[in-house]
Amino acid sequence: MGRRDPEEGQLPAPVKPPDGGWGWIVLFGCFVITGFSYAFPKAVSVYFKELMKDFHVGYSDTAWISSIMLAMLYGTGPVCSIMVNQFGCRPVMLIGGLLASAGMILASFTTNIIELYLTAGVLTGLGMALNFQPSLIMLGTYFDKRRPLANGLAAAGSPVFLSSLSPLGQVLLEKFGWRGGFLIMGGLLLNCCTCGAVMRPLDMGMKRKMEKTQDKYEAKEMLPIGGKSEEGISTTDGTKKTKKTKKKTKKGKKLLDFSIFSNRGFIIYTISKFILVLGLFVPPILLVNYAKDTGVPDTEAAFLLSIIGFIDIFARPACGMVAGLKWVRPHVAYLFSFAMLFNGLTDICSARASNYTGLVIFCVFFGISYGMVGALQFEVLMAIVGSQKFSSAIGLVLLIEAFAVLIGPPSAGTYV
Repeated sequence: MGRRDPEEGQLPAPVKPPDGGWGWIVLFGCFVITGFSYAFPKAVSVYFKELMKDFHVGYSDTAWISSIMLAMLYGTGPVCSIMVNQFGCRPVMLIGGLLASAGMILASFTTNIIELYLTAGVLTGLGMALNFQPSLIMLGTYFDKRRPLANGLAAAGSPVFLSSLSPLGQVLLEKFGWRGGFLIMGGLLLNCCTCGAVMRPLDMGMKRKMEKTQDKYEAKEMLPIGGKSEEGISTTDGTKKTKKTKKKTKKGKKLLDFSIFSNRGFIIYTISKFILVLGLFVPPILLVNYAKDTGVPDTEAAFLLSIIGFIDIFARPACGMVAGLKWVRPHVAYLFSFAMLFNGLTDICSARASNYTGLVIFCVFFGISYGMVGALQFEVLMAIVGSQKFSSAIGLVLLIEAFAVLIGPPSAGTYV
C-alpha cells in the first residue's frame, strides 16, 4: 500500500466521468456504505433498553454510543481526506471495513458502558468513516450529468438499511440477546470490505491502454527500420517526460486544501449544516426508547424507524431526480434550504405526538424532510466547491459537524 498515483481517488482534469458503465457498480457500493454509515448508529438504538438494564445507566448514557459513532463518522473527515489523498480510496475502505466489524465484535464482550463507547462507538465509527467519505469521492468521479440522481440513489441506502436493520436488530435481541446481536451485526459490517474492493479507479483502463501503446513502440524500437525506430524512441522519451511531470504533481499535491475557506458559499453551507445537525439525528436515536416508555410494545416501537426508512426510500431518489432537472439544478441550493426548514418545522410539531398514531404521522413527515436533506447535502457541497476540492471540503465539513453530532442527542436525552 505505497503512495498512490494522483489519479486514484480523485479525478484528473482530462478524464470525463462516464455517467454509467462500472459507475453503476460503484453506485451500488456507495448505496451499501451509506446505508451502514447512517442507519447503523440509529438501528443500534433498539438495544439501548437492554443496555440500560444491564449497565444501570440512563437515556443520555446510552445515547452517547450512537453519538460517538456519528461523531467519529463526521469528526475524522480531515484524517480520512489525507489518507485518501495519500493511498487512494480502495485501500482506505478495506481497512475501514475491518475496523467497523472488529468494533462491534469486541463490543459484544464488553462489561461496562465505557468499553462500549470505545468499541462500538470509537472503533466502529472510525471504520465507517473510512468507508463513507471515499465512497462519495468515487461516486463523484464516475458521475457528472447524472450526479444528482446518483447521489439520490446512493443516499437511499440510509432508509433502506434503517427500515431493515431496526427490525432485524429487534429479532436478534429477542433470540440472542444484545451480545449475540452485536456479534452478528459485526459480521454484517464485513460487507463494507466487499464494497471497497469494487471501487476501481476511473482511469485504470486508460493506464492499461497507455501501457499497451508503449509496448508497441518498444517493439518497433527493436526493429531495424530507421523512421519507425526514431518514432519509437521519441515516444519513449515523451513517456518519460510524462512520468516526470506526474512525479512533480505528486510531490506538489496538497493533502488537505484549506483554501476553500475563502469561498463564502462554503462558509454559509458549513454554518447552516452545523445548526441543522444539532437536532437532525435526535428523533431517530431517541424515538424507539421514547415510544417504549409511553407504553408502545417493543416490536411496534422498532417499527417506527422502519416507517421513517420506508418513506425515506422514496423521498431521496425522487428529490435527486427533481434536483437533476435543467431548470432546478442551477437553483439546487434553494431546494436544500427548503429541505432544512421543512425538517426543523417537523421536529417542532413532533411535540404534539402523544400517542402511537401521532408518532406514526410524525415519522411520515420526518422521513420526507430527512430524505430531502440526505439527497441534496453532498450535491450542494460539490456544486459549491467543485469536484477537485470535494475531497478536502467534505472532510472539513464533517469535522465541524462532528461537534454538533456529539452534543445533540445526549443533550436531548437529558430532557426525555
